[in-house]
Amino acid sequence: MRTPHSPRALAAAAALATAALAVGVVAPTVQAAPAAPGRVSPAAVAAPDIPVANVKAHLAQLQQIANANGGNRAHGRSGYKASLDYVKGKLDAAGFTTSVQQFSSSGATGYNLIADWPGGDASRTVMAGAHLDSVTAGPGINDNGSGSAGILETALAVSRAQLKPDKHLRFAWWGAEELGMVGSRYYVNSLATGDRSKISGYLNFDMIGSPNPGYFVYDDDPTLEKVFKDYFATLSIPTEIETEGDGRSDHAPFKSAGIPVGGLFSGADYTKTAAQAQKWGGSMGQEFDACYHASCDTSSNINDSALDHNSDAIAYALWQLAAGGSTPPDPGGSFENTTDLAVPDSPGPAVTSSITVTGRTGNASSALKVGVKAVHTYSGDLVIDLVGPSGRSYRLHNSSSDSTPNIDTTYTVNASSETANGTWKLKLQDKGPQDTGYLDSWKLTF
Repeated sequence: MRTPHSPRALAAAAALATAALAVGVVAPTVQAAPAAPGRVSPAAVAAPDIPVANVKAHLAQLQQIANANGGNRAHGRSGYKASLDYVKGKLDAAGFTTSVQQFSSSGATGYNLIADWPGGDASRTVMAGAHLDSVTAGPGINDNGSGSAGILETALAVSRAQLKPDKHLRFAWWGAEELGMVGSRYYVNSLATGDRSKISGYLNFDMIGSPNPGYFVYDDDPTLEKVFKDYFATLSIPTEIETEGDGRSDHAPFKSAGIPVGGLFSGADYTKTAAQAQKWGGSMGQEFDACYHASCDTSSNINDSALDHNSDAIAYALWQLAAGGSTPPDPGGSFENTTDLAVPDSPGPAVTSSITVTGRTGNASSALKVGVKAVHTYSGDLVIDLVGPSGRSYRLHNSSSDSTPNIDTTYTVNASSETANGTWKLKLQDKGPQDTGYLDSWKLTF
């Protein structure tokens, strides 16, 4: 990641750059589970837990590659190409369609790796990206092996689930970010105007395992920002708006092209304040990553908890954003989503299913009908809310001691303050242990 340095951090980095690269024991590769037969919609299952051991195994491989190639994985160096080949091999074996895009910078050939998961509406593409290159001073395991490994393992989780997203999913690993976002800018500039408009959102992950971590969320797009904030709220982890490197990573070319962007960041060479240490732990008065752009940015320069939480947040965001299909309205003015949505058992997070309403005029009815069909072994465990396009919630069903199974009910809601057109959501959460279930379908009738 390219961020401004304080003089103290520059001096520290220069000193560390002359140190010998520490050679650690490489962790064994964690094999991916065989893909399940058939594909499922992202709304049919909750986002998976991303095993941090798998993410760390990818980091161990990147460390090994750096060790074997002069101690770094920088643009124009053999370590970068070896890193790209490693990631590409994993994706090819998992069923992705991969392509390598070449560009030139500083007299050397650079490479972007693009991986598309088959299926989904290509006119609504959700992208996740991370830069794969390091600086020449070190192996770049946090900056940015961490983001690269996080999205790689999430992509492999997509394959393991044989996900069938409503939207198209694309992953990218960028070259020459450390030289000024060269690879990502080349990619965006090479897109036709029509193809740019097909990207409904780009998520960037640059440093997600800092050793003295913070939890920073990009605030460039309210919808994408909210997805991440909602996830961390389920963990009771407060977040802050990312400002340290704003505009200095690979989301910048996408944002400049008018594409909505979001992302996560765990901090670089800025100093953690007392207030930040109080809410996140770690050491106040020290950099989030004292090894930023230095030779000590090795596989030992990672906070496992931050890496774990941020990798899970990536999966949560993609599972949420890739869903959202709905059927067109019938002549009577009804809109329905029939995609199954698993509701994780307590204390799992709330999950949402979306219906996009178009072709209506004015506001919704004061007697809006909301039909809900949920299969659950203990209906009293469920809390169900309708969320209007404004973000306002309307409680439909409270948790109770009702032990009867399943819900097949039409609720009446005064939604006259809401515009009819827009994205409506049904939010469900299981408040009791043991019993489980899923949303079968739901319907809005105006």
